[in-house]
Amino acid sequence: MINFNGTIVSQDANIMTQNRAFLYGDGVFETVKILNNKILFLEDHYFRLMSSMRVVRMEIPMNFTIEYLEEQILSLVRTNSLSESFRARITVYRNDGGYYLPQNNTVSFIIHAVALETTIYAIDKKNYEVDLYKDFYIAKQLLSSIKTTNKIINITGSIFANENGLDNCLLLNDSKNVVEALQGNIFMLLGNKLITPPVSEGCLNGVMRRQILSLAKKIENLEVVEEVISPFDLQKADELFITNVIKGIQPITQYRKKGFATNISVQLLGKLNEMISST
Repeated sequence: MINFNGTIVSQDANIMTQNRAFLYGDGVFETVKILNNKILFLEDHYFRLMSSMRVVRMEIPMNFTIEYLEEQILSLVRTNSLSESFRARITVYRNDGGYYLPQNNTVSFIIHAVALETTIYAIDKKNYEVDLYKDFYIAKQLLSSIKTTNKIINITGSIFANENGLDNCLLLNDSKNVVEALQGNIFMLLGNKLITPPVSEGCLNGVMRRQILSLAKKIENLEVVEEVISPFDLQKADELFITNVIKGIQPITQYRKKGFATNISVQLLGKLNEMISST
């Protein structure tokens, strides 16, 4: 089942040959985690979605409030009462009509949800190996910081990772600096300094990135900064980890021949779960 413009319908009810999200990537989306009938970091997701719609000049409906979005997501989740944790995606796309130039800027939305096995965030202690993906680069521009339905770099990078036995890849921008991972933002610990690239470098303005930056600043003797990360810096790092709202924190244990510890990532995950349980 999906939620299509506020109505719960069957999965195949929205196959439309004129869907602009399918034809041109003319859509934006948010992926959220629901725990015990509560959408985590709802306000951050909502305002990023509104900002994304404005950036691509979509018309925001008058009823598209944070309360409306919450109710539309939870109404879909309630159709499956057997799970306490869900992953939901809301995709907003410009309505049919036109070619590159749309006939209007009105929108429709689809929400799809799947149950998750895990509830609180946890770290998988298995080996997690990454490398650089250098076939294509991310542009240092505003569009790179929002979640659009054009994710072809992430798709081809995921295929590359799979073909090479990697768990993930790190993406570079057009200045050849490390920007993010295929499925999340990247953090690097160097001594007592925790570094993540600034959004101006072309990385996604991640919701979990924001939470981790806030939590890390509360750790004593840890300097938290947004700075450029070059590929050469990775070899000097003490820790590397990836963040997103579904996984939380994913430590990187190996980059090429370099291995990494997981102390800070484990500490931050504990603080993340404490924050969630207290709200």
